Formats: sequence, C-alpha cells, structure tokens
Amino acid sequence: MALFPARAGFRTKTFLAAFLVAAGGLVVAGVFIGSSLDTDLRRQAEGTLVAEARLAAELLSRRVRTRNGGSLDAEADQLGRDVDAHVTLIAPGGQVVGDSDRAATDLPSLGSYADLPEIRAAQQSGAGVSRHYNDRLGVDVLDVAVEATGQPGVAFVRLERPLTGIRQQLHAVWRLVALASLIALVCSAALAWLVSSLMTRRVRAIAAAAGRVAAGDLTASPLAFGEDELGRVAQALDRSVHTLAGRLDEMARDRARTEAILSGMVEGVLVVDRTGTVRTANDAARRFLRLRPDATGRHYLEAIRHPGIADLLDTSLRGEEPAGLQLSLAPDSGQTLLVRAAPVAASGGGGAVLVLHDITDLRLADQIRRDFVANVSHELRTPLTAIRGYVEALLDEGSDAEERQRFLQIIARHSLRMERLVKDLLRLARLDARQEALDVVRCDTRGVIQSVVADLAPEAAAREQRVTVRVEPPAEAVQADPAKLHDVLRNLVENALAYSPPGSAVDIDARRDGDRIVLTVADRGPGIPEADLTRVFERFYRVDKSRTQDPGGTGLGLAIVKHLVGLLDGDVRAENRPGGGAVFTVRLPAAREAAPAAAEGHHA
Repeated sequence: MALFPARAGFRTKTFLAAFLVAAGGLVVAGVFIGSSLDTDLRRQAEGTLVAEARLAAELLSRRVRTRNGGSLDAEADQLGRDVDAHVTLIAPGGQVVGDSDRAATDLPSLGSYADLPEIRAAQQSGAGVSRHYNDRLGVDVLDVAVEATGQPGVAFVRLERPLTGIRQQLHAVWRLVALASLIALVCSAALAWLVSSLMTRRVRAIAAAAGRVAAGDLTASPLAFGEDELGRVAQALDRSVHTLAGRLDEMARDRARTEAILSGMVEGVLVVDRTGTVRTANDAARRFLRLRPDATGRHYLEAIRHPGIADLLDTSLRGEEPAGLQLSLAPDSGQTLLVRAAPVAASGGGGAVLVLHDITDLRLADQIRRDFVANVSHELRTPLTAIRGYVEALLDEGSDAEERQRFLQIIARHSLRMERLVKDLLRLARLDARQEALDVVRCDTRGVIQSVVADLAPEAAAREQRVTVRVEPPAEAVQADPAKLHDVLRNLVENALAYSPPGSAVDIDARRDGDRIVLTVADRGPGIPEADLTRVFERFYRVDKSRTQDPGGTGLGLAIVKHLVGLLDGDVRAENRPGGGAVFTVRLPAAREAAPAAAEGHHA
C-alpha cells in the first residue's frame, strides 16, 4: 500500500513526508522524555529519602535516650517532625519500638517488620528501598530502611513518604511536553511547507541545468539527488554531464599531448582533411615549408607552392601511398628534405599526413664519407704507384749502384709517408671512438713548448727558420694531458714550418684569459683563403698548392688537432694575421693553483 496517493504532486508528497516524520519524532521524543523524567524523579526521591533516613539514624545516636519504649517512641515522633516523614524505629527482632504516626500503646499490635523487603535489604547492604500502595492513605508510598548504630534496642530506622509530590511533578512535565509537542507540530508543518518549496526550487534548478547542458555549458553545479522520479532524472542528467565533461577533458588532454609531441619533433608534420584543408602543421613543417601564420584552415594548394609536395598530397587523398621524394625547397640553402605522404583511413575521417625529414646532415655525412674514401685512395695510390715504379726500375739490371741507392731512398720515403698516413688514420679512428686515454694533470706550459721546439729544431734549421716562444707569467701552467698537448703543438708548429718560407719565423705565445690558457701559433706564410678558414680542420684538407709548396704531409694533422683539443675540454680556431700568414689559437683550461713565474722570451 502506497504511503501517499498516487496522484499526489511532488510538493504534496514532500510536505506530508516531512510533516509525518516530524510528528512521529516529536511523539517518540515526548514519550522518551516523560519516561526519563519519571525514572529520574523516582531515583532522586529514593536517594533523598535514604539520605534522610541516615540523617535520622545519626540524630538518634547523638541524643540522650532512655531504655523504655515510651522514650524511643518520643524520639520517633521528634525525628518525624525533623525529616517530615513517617519514621518507624525497629528493634533487632523486627518489633516496632517507636513510630511517629502511632501511639506507644499501639506499637505491640503492629507485629514484626522483619519480613518487609526494605528491612531484608538493609540487613544485607545497610540500606533498603521499596514501594507499595498505602490503603490508609490511598496513594503509592516509598519505604526506606537503614541500619541504626549507637542506640541500644534499635536496629533499623525506617522512613515512609508518599509519592504524591513526584506524581504532581510528572503531571506538570507531561503538560509541558504536550504543549511543546503541539507547538513543534505547528512549526513542523511550517518547515514541511518550506521544504516542499525548496524541493520545487530543486526542480527548477534541474531544468535550468538541463538547459545549460543543452547550450554546451558543462560547468553546471552538482544537482541534488533523490529516490523519486525527479531524483532519477537529476542523477541521469548529472552522470551524462560528468561523462561528457570527462570525455571532453580527455580529448583536450590528448590534443595537448599531441601538440606537444608535434612541437618537439624535428620532423615536419602536416595533416590535411579529406577536402584538402590544412588542419595541423607543427613548427618544423612551418619552418621547412615556410608556411604563413594563417595556413591552418586553408587548402594545401594555397599554403604549399611546391608542385612535388602537392602531387604527394593529391595522391594520398585518393587513397594511394606515393613513394618518398627528396627535394630542396630553397636551392641556395643547401637543405635537403625527404618528404613522405600517407593516406588517413576513412574510419579516421579521411585525409592525408605529410612528413618531412631533414636529411641535410645525412647527405653531408655521406659526402664526407665519399670524399674521405676518395682522399685516402688518392693518398695511398700516389706512393704505391711510385714504389711500384721504382721497384720495377730496380728489377731492371741495367741500373747502376748509384741509381739503385737513389731508388731505394725514394721507396723508403714513400713507405714512410704511407706509414705516417696509416698511423694518422688509426689515431683518428681511436679519437672518433673515444678510445684515447686521458691523463689530465697540471702541465708546465713552457716545458711542453720547449719539447716541441727541440723535436722540430732539425727541420727548422734545414729551412733556416726560427721559432720564437713567449709565455706570460699567468700562463705558466695548464690543465691538460702532457702527451696530448705535445701532439697538438707539434702538429701546429710542424704545419706552420711547412707553410712558411725559408728564413722566416714561427711565433708561439701563451697568455691567460680568465680561466683559460690561450696558446697561439703564427706563421708568415701565404695565409688561408677566407672561404676555407672553416675547412682547414677537415681531413685531407690542404691549401691550394698554387699558393705554396707541397708540404708532403698526410693532410690529417689539423683534424687530429681538433679532436685532441676537444678531448682536453678546449677549442681551436684558425684565422689570418694582418701582416700575412695564418694564426692557430688553442684555448684550454688553466691549471688549478698555478704558480706565478717571470715572463721570458726564447729563440730557437
């Protein structure tokens, strides 16, 4: 059976439910309060009467008494007036020896009180309490008995008091509870009406929230739920809003992650839809294709002017997978791109994706590899051809001993050149593989330079060249590997001697610049063409032979210098000096706790 009529409106059901709940609660609270007060008042009356009984026993023990019954009955009368209760004095055997409401002559007719419940309880615990209906008074009375000490002939003091006062208090309480309940019911009706009004507002709030969701606003406040039809509608609407908002948030996060990935890619990515409209282009694609800021949202033919890329996208939009294309969008830039395009499946909305890879470095590396192989082949073929020719000449029996000796010297010289070439190639391979061991310590700059000068003194003397060394006091020590630093300076000085004319000088200077030691090796040769200054550290690079004589080296010395300086945490550069000649500058870390020394010049 339904609690409310089937056709009852939402406001009516809410009002009746709230009112009935409030009324039921008030009734239960009133009954509970009345029962609690009844129990508390009775316990309070018992405690009071027990205390008065103990007081009466104490008063009895302190007064001057006689041993006849009339005197005990008089004491009972006095105690009754003191405590305002019916007092009975009971002997150890249960006989009444004093009663405030009976004459002394009537005491024997009262019989024994030993079987009264309060007397038995007092015998066991010192105090006893009981209730009974008094026929003589016609009301419920409360009986209390306590043990009496210090008064011979009296074992118990019994007090009896009617519960009329408690009943009157309870009647007053029940009247107050009834009045309060009536007032509370009136207030409950008003509150129930208010609650129903608030619920009506809830309906309007749900309708307003539904309108906002329909308009695309998913930031509506959470809706109140309930167990009725309105509550189910609110729950369904709230779940729909949360689900839709969650999916939109997830899509936004996915889009943000995709944009972050595309922005961090070195490859260019461009996406067009099935109509050919540009939808996405990352920074790399915009840079490679030089797209305008408003390229997104325009047709790819308007945004991209390169016919090859347009053909790739056109083929992909037809659902085909075209082959990749290598091209250079700006011939003067030297940049080479590998462009690929792929169609997007129809289930994904259709369209095409264009990916651009910058392969300029790969092409350059491949070209360097080809040049390296060609240079190595050339450098090896020249001495091998000479060696083969002179070996054939030696095999000719027509040559005399002097010619044979000269042929053997030429063969030895070319063999030595080949040996140096192979050693330099092996060392470059070790440097590329980071297999060179380092022992970085505090080095004496002057000592390393003097060692290099001493090694190359015969070559300088043969060409009547001199080497000038100048080390400033703050640059007396450098933090480096002594052997690696020796190889660096030897290659630079050897290169300077080879490209300087006879009778000229090579200057070696060392100075300090902040936390770096700057070493310079300057010659007075023809210098380096400005266009080739950045290429002198390439493998097998040589200055145009029309500018100077063939030094006879392997062409790998400066490449080794660059690798060694890099290992020592330094840098090297080449430039031309104003008066003619080339200057190579090496910057290395200064030694820690460098000791000062006097500047000194030296000539070799």
